[in-house]
Amino acid sequence: MNAYLFPGQGAQFTGMGMDLYENSDIASQLFEEANDILGFCITDVMFAGTADDLKATKITQPAIFLHSVITARLREDIFAPDMVAGHSLGEFSALTAAGALSFEDGLRLVHKRALAMQKACEAQESTMAAILGLEDEVVEKVCSEIADIVVPANYNCPGQLVISGTVHGIEYAVEKMKEAGARRALVLPVGGAFHSPLMESAREELQKAIQETNFKTPDCPVYQNVNAQAETDSGRIRENLIAQLTAPVRWTQTLQNMLAAGASRFIEVGGTGKVLQGMVKKVNRKIPTETLQGLIESA
Repeated sequence: MNAYLFPGQGAQFTGMGMDLYENSDIASQLFEEANDILGFCITDVMFAGTADDLKATKITQPAIFLHSVITARLREDIFAPDMVAGHSLGEFSALTAAGALSFEDGLRLVHKRALAMQKACEAQESTMAAILGLEDEVVEKVCSEIADIVVPANYNCPGQLVISGTVHGIEYAVEKMKEAGARRALVLPVGGAFHSPLMESAREELQKAIQETNFKTPDCPVYQNVNAQAETDSGRIRENLIAQLTAPVRWTQTLQNMLAAGASRFIEVGGTGKVLQGMVKKVNRKIPTETLQGLIESA
């Protein structure tokens, strides 16, 4: 069974999508439609912007969404998933590619999400840190003992957990994680505490937009971040998506559940094509992993 995975923030790269635009009328049409929906030429930044230009949240999130969804759309003959999942932002790409959201609605939600998150980041200084080499339970315990807001944010793979919180809280947590035996504990170069209570204002803002958006039954089960479970009911999908901004991404559990459901091959769609494959190998090093771009090139 084919499990398709969609990357989140951090999967951007300079020149992303330009080859799709130049070699496909369908892709160029979708990119131009995206420029109209967003109200600015995101293609200019995607195709010719610097790495710093692409780091801006309002650019990064729609850019990764577009690259992933258009890549999937171009090869619907190869894109035949039995199940899908997306890491954080990638969940919107997964839902769109699986038919639960239209291209237009998916992009509008991602744009609103990016702006709401940027606003929340500016309202309160906060950050994230990667913790390597500790059991999840140890990381959770250390976080719970810190007075400031510090919570597990991304359960990426065994031995790799990202935490979110206030700047002071995260800096203190990093030292405590090292004392607890972490192989590495480092503050990440991000401007906000994603997937934490500090994103509550963004969650409230996005909730209204999600509630007003039409969701359809997806073509295949979508494993969602908040519970790592397969969902096909549009109502539950909507509720889980609303909760996503302040809840942790349970990616390790998602991959484990997909394997338990019969996933025999994982295919990463969009982005650099490296991050999620690496996480899959940490969960099960024997499972085959590929990129959709690689399948296209070998077809």
